[in-house]
Amino acid sequence: MNWDWHFAAHIFPQLLSALVVTIEATVLGSVIALVLGLLLAIGRRSHRRVISWPIAMFVEFIRSTPLLVQLYFLFFVLPDLGIVLAPLTAGVIGLGLHYATYTSETYRAGIEGVPRGQWEAAKALNLSTRRTWTGVILPQAVPAVIPALGNYVNAMFKDSVLLSAITVIELLGKAQEIGALSFRYLEPYTEVGVLFLVLSLTAAILVRRLERHLARK
Repeated sequence: MNWDWHFAAHIFPQLLSALVVTIEATVLGSVIALVLGLLLAIGRRSHRRVISWPIAMFVEFIRSTPLLVQLYFLFFVLPDLGIVLAPLTAGVIGLGLHYATYTSETYRAGIEGVPRGQWEAAKALNLSTRRTWTGVILPQAVPAVIPALGNYVNAMFKDSVLLSAITVIELLGKAQEIGALSFRYLEPYTEVGVLFLVLSLTAAILVRRLERHLARK
């Protein structure tokens, strides 16, 4: 099959519209992953086992099961329990929960990397727990793990192709749809690969710049 530039140009706007869905799922999923991951990391450090143990089991369970299985559960199993989610909603929740468990471990590593003396100094100054976390610990822990968090966001962007399995017409899903209708797969899949490559490299560059900016500050 030869490359058809006219056909490639014709389908490109359709792929761009589907790319918006991919980016939307990635951004919303990233917000969930970054916020929930931090809460999980803090909760897992709790001295109360009734809090730390369930969180630890939840994190290990999610990390030990495939993302695709979790998406299937959210979209196909929950309706049997009376919970019906729209495809994109299920996809965003699935991505967010899955990657929250990974970001939680990254946050935890950053928190544990804060010198013990910082905790003792905050206690000596009689700072509240909230003030200790927001004013002393997190400002030191989070910048150190920015590169790892950025890598997870980039990985989530690439894993968004799995949402096509639950009927979300994202970038890869649109390419499959175009191929099925036209019986031409070379152009749509090639363009999808190029789009993913360009955006992934752009995201990696932005993460590196952010890391250097935080290091200077």
